[in-house]
Amino acid sequence: MNRFIKYASYVTLSLILVVNLFILLSGRFYLYSGISKTYLIGKTGPGIYDLDVFPVNTVKKSSSPKKLKVKSGANVALTESEEDYLSGIDTRAFLIFENDTLLHEQYWEEHSVNQVSNSFSASKTVIGLLIGIAIEEGKIPSVDEPVFTYLPEFKTNGRDVLTIRHLLLMSAGFDWQESGKNPLSEAAEGYYGKDLYGLVTRLRMVEEPGKRFHYQSGNSQILGFILEKATGLTLTEYMHTKIWEPIGASSNAYWSLDKAEGDEKAFCCLYASARDFSLLGQLVLHDGNFNGNQIISQSFLKEMIKTPYLTTDDDVSNMRYGWHIWVYKNQGNPVHYFRGLKGQYIIVVPHKNRVIVRLGEKRGPHYKIPSGQIMDSSFRVKNDEKLGHTTDLFEYLKIADRIVAERMQK
Repeated sequence: MNRFIKYASYVTLSLILVVNLFILLSGRFYLYSGISKTYLIGKTGPGIYDLDVFPVNTVKKSSSPKKLKVKSGANVALTESEEDYLSGIDTRAFLIFENDTLLHEQYWEEHSVNQVSNSFSASKTVIGLLIGIAIEEGKIPSVDEPVFTYLPEFKTNGRDVLTIRHLLLMSAGFDWQESGKNPLSEAAEGYYGKDLYGLVTRLRMVEEPGKRFHYQSGNSQILGFILEKATGLTLTEYMHTKIWEPIGASSNAYWSLDKAEGDEKAFCCLYASARDFSLLGQLVLHDGNFNGNQIISQSFLKEMIKTPYLTTDDDVSNMRYGWHIWVYKNQGNPVHYFRGLKGQYIIVVPHKNRVIVRLGEKRGPHYKIPSGQIMDSSFRVKNDEKLGHTTDLFEYLKIADRIVAERMQK
């Protein structure tokens, strides 16, 4: 037994020394932060309740909170299969609005109506909306403005051709590895590191921009810095003034920073309640208008939800992504949505005047064409539009259809 303890201690010490040596030699000091915020407290990665893990800026609630219209009566009960599915992927909140009325509101575990949780990449669409506002205000001339206008570092190494449009479309062609699991990825450094500005201004372009859709959080972070330079405000201040206040958010939101008094993580990490997240969906649903106040120009939103031609890793043209918003074509009835790493969704269904909010700690896998259907052209015509989307999205749409149909009969 003593021999085993000595051996285990030796292995542990050796591992600690190797990890420290790797961090010191590679310069990846953010790994210390990542290890302390995950493995040392029994976690394996980022979570939706990381609010107290990082410094934050507070997006103050609206001075005139919107009173939600709530349909009277109890929730429609989920079927056994729906409950099993939602629970099986660790759903924490599921809300359905139709015609601006809350029809269904359900929470799991300790999540509740006032609980704030991490948006993860759903915040990227907020960044896209803020770009539209800045253009409308004349603080940014157009989406074709060069990035170096605001960040002079991008004048070098052939990056002077990069524009805001390229960033919005996730087509900048950076050497950025997007991974929620690889601790050596730029995404991990962005989440746990303390120098977001240095991280993104060091990025190299390895592809011609504007050719291929390649989802990279670095695009969003650069857009965040552009907004700060163009407006003279922090993202928190600009979002509060231009979105959170006018849409009547009833609770404070919080934006994680890379360090105390540092920069907001524009690519992720906006904490809010499910009800307040729904207001963002309502804003998109109503073409940027909220209670008669045109917050975002209708023309910008129309461009935002288009899916310009780009190649993709699935060997089909881009049918999935606009200017920092996901687009599911849905056989001619498009669905627009915000999406985050752990299954954070704000889903806008215009043809049904519906908004769905789903928050949780897991999401479904990306849709794949079944191997037996790859050469079936008729199948591909109908289903290629699902590529790039996660399969749980389709389940939420189906569950909402059933719940709304039954709820409206009451």
